[in-house]
Amino acid sequence: MAVRPALASVLVVDDEPIIRANLAEFLYTEGFAVSSAASGEAALNLIGQKKFDVVLCDVNLPGVDGIEVLERVARVSPETFVLLITAYATVESAIDAFHKGAHDYLMKPIILREVVGKIRRLLKQRDLHRENQWLRRALNREDAADGMVVGRTPAVRRVVEMARKAAPTPSTVLITGGSGTGKELLARAVHRWAQAARPTDGRFVAVNCAALPPDGDTAAPFIAAGAGTVFLDEVAELPPAMQAKLLRAIDGKEVLPAGAGEPVPVAARVIAATNKDLAAEVAAGRFRDDLFYRLNVVVLHLPPLRDRREDIPELVEHLIAKHAGAMGKQVAGANHEAMQLLLACPWKGNIRELENALQRAVILGDGPLVTPADLPPDLAPRPDDPSAVDNLEEAVRRFEKRHIERLLRVSTDKKDAARRLDIGLSSLYRKIEQYGIGAQTPERGASAP
Repeated sequence: MAVRPALASVLVVDDEPIIRANLAEFLYTEGFAVSSAASGEAALNLIGQKKFDVVLCDVNLPGVDGIEVLERVARVSPETFVLLITAYATVESAIDAFHKGAHDYLMKPIILREVVGKIRRLLKQRDLHRENQWLRRALNREDAADGMVVGRTPAVRRVVEMARKAAPTPSTVLITGGSGTGKELLARAVHRWAQAARPTDGRFVAVNCAALPPDGDTAAPFIAAGAGTVFLDEVAELPPAMQAKLLRAIDGKEVLPAGAGEPVPVAARVIAATNKDLAAEVAAGRFRDDLFYRLNVVVLHLPPLRDRREDIPELVEHLIAKHAGAMGKQVAGANHEAMQLLLACPWKGNIRELENALQRAVILGDGPLVTPADLPPDLAPRPDDPSAVDNLEEAVRRFEKRHIERLLRVSTDKKDAARRLDIGLSSLYRKIEQYGIGAQTPERGASAP
């Protein structure tokens, strides 16, 4: 028996009840699955719960307006088409809407047949759009060094701007940030930008300082790099004897190869990376202060992924394209549900963890879009994770619940827990009841409120 195709889903967002009801009813009679919302806030709530193929949204909404709805849809559900509805269209407003991700716009008074025509035209183009998207990414895919510099958050833009300024210079660069934030990828990008500005036959040579023996050879990486880059990963782990050799290489621009009687001049620039506080390592006597000052010239700090969640959709697109291209698979991106999951994850392993999850998804997935079933099963965040929601009141509620639970685990005496929380005992009991925290009973000697 033939499988009936799923109905295309449409969300109608308009604060005028008559327009909203007429559009919804007409689209339903035309064979669409229709939902409606009277405000931008209600629309964002629905968009967070399910995927829509098309969103029709009035621009002039009280509170959260249509442009903000458009921008949120573009981030969390890039495969959804958005048509903006306006009574005051101008060339400037139309251009602005298209720049922000709108696929078309409708003028009031709305002509219902025109609406249906536009929606069907967009849906007909959808498969072709996905195919073109995959081909474009495959043709224009950049190398892995660009993986780090994907992103538009202010912190990432600042890092990229500083890196591009430092790249053509011979200055040492220190890259700081947690494990998996992309320190080596950024170092490779700096090297490539330097080569573009001043072409040489220099190479990028990466050294894991944590794996070097105390009597290791510092000369080999500098000689191998030529006029390129020596990347010292985990530089805080460099043994003291190696720190002295590195200092001489940076200061004197020469190294002494093993077994050689004379030093050899070198031209490689040094980029170092660490996930530790080097200044604190100097204060503790574990790192030479003179070497620290040589390295601490241009410092590029990479924020953890949890602090740049707005970049996740763009990173997802880039990383899926990278691995799909390498495997010869036509995967165009992540669907709405998968993107929502990826946006909510804590990402303790940062970009490296995200990339591993998406590489697995590309390997196991069969469709043109990554789905939650393709992602690692343990990826889902805790249901009470404050970072999984945007609403401030709900995030505070979740944090308060988890904070009280933590104190009750370490302090079985509720009087003591209330004291540490700086609230009254009766308030603590009310919060325990409010949040449904365990099966709590009053302490012996204490009266329940």
